[in-house]
Amino acid sequence: MRLLRDFLDKHKPKFEKGGKLQALHSVFTGVESFLFVPDRTTSNGAHIRDAIDLKRTMIVVVLALVPALLFGMYNVGYQHALANGVLATTSHCCLFLYGFLKVLPMIVVSYVVGLGIEFIVAQMKGHEINEGFLVSGLIIPMIMPVEAPLWMIALSTAFAVVIGKEIFGGTGMNIWNPALLARAFFFFSYPSKMSGDGVWIADKADAFSGATPLAYAAEGAALPDMTTMFWGLIPGSVGETSTFCILLGALVLLVTGVANWRIMLSVFVGGYLMALLLGAVLPATNVYADITPLKHLLLGGFAFGAVFMATDPVTSSQTGVGKFVYGFLVGFFAITIRVLNPGYPEGMMLAILLMNTFAPLIDWLVVQRNIKRRLNRKRI
Repeated sequence: MRLLRDFLDKHKPKFEKGGKLQALHSVFTGVESFLFVPDRTTSNGAHIRDAIDLKRTMIVVVLALVPALLFGMYNVGYQHALANGVLATTSHCCLFLYGFLKVLPMIVVSYVVGLGIEFIVAQMKGHEINEGFLVSGLIIPMIMPVEAPLWMIALSTAFAVVIGKEIFGGTGMNIWNPALLARAFFFFSYPSKMSGDGVWIADKADAFSGATPLAYAAEGAALPDMTTMFWGLIPGSVGETSTFCILLGALVLLVTGVANWRIMLSVFVGGYLMALLLGAVLPATNVYADITPLKHLLLGGFAFGAVFMATDPVTSSQTGVGKFVYGFLVGFFAITIRVLNPGYPEGMMLAILLMNTFAPLIDWLVVQRNIKRRLNRKRI
């Protein structure tokens, strides 16, 4: 690492003001800050000095995503072998390798397109490059069906970065979760490819569409048992099938303090209570209302959304009480959309985007309530 540090220090003057490569200053500082901790510190005024910067926060989230990502790769190979009847004769390493080779191009496309746009915009504006896309660039392929053509993933990523982030001012200024915007763009532009209806498994020739558990439920078929759904050996988007691996990631986020437990807990509580309510009041003819509340929490992208996307510190509520309200409503609306809208049983995406929109209003109401309460206390 010392050699790399010396190399950067040697060429750094070329990218500073007056250097022959000063036009690429943003690119150089972006690469430097990614490789090394910035050496700039505050010297005056009131500041909070903390070792946890944006880069470290993003890396922690990436590490938390790794269990679900690795399992998702294995599951792609597992579903492929199962569909072709060769599961018993295929080793675990081969299953993982097959999935790795299918998912890796999706990750590469997501990062190349997303980071490429961020580099270009930073150069145009003369701004520094932030590390915010480190997480979004990994989440995007994890919430896409593995059948998705790479050019569709590229378009979805470009839409999310340009419309979801840069148009609002970049990292930390976006209203909606960029990864979910990519998924929303993909779903509404290419609905036949989204995993709510089927997921690519791979047949001997081209592809085999295996219905996800949510699609099975719509047809009145029996769902897999809870143990199978919990471990995740079921069709679905790459990173969303294993609740166990998702909870491992949640543990990492909570222990490090990167994610807020209030949002996670309230999302699950809101989803559970809404599933319980709809199951009690709707007729038995509604197949989704007939699913038990616990199975609802294991199905689709509910757990993944609750852990990795509803907790996004930029687009979620900022106040303590607001986090409870925000999270509860995410779970509430996710199950509501799933049960009452059979045409689109995966409601987590729309629920989070909806609550991203209203998160500032929730915080405003909480703050106004506190102000009013303190004024009343002062009068007394």
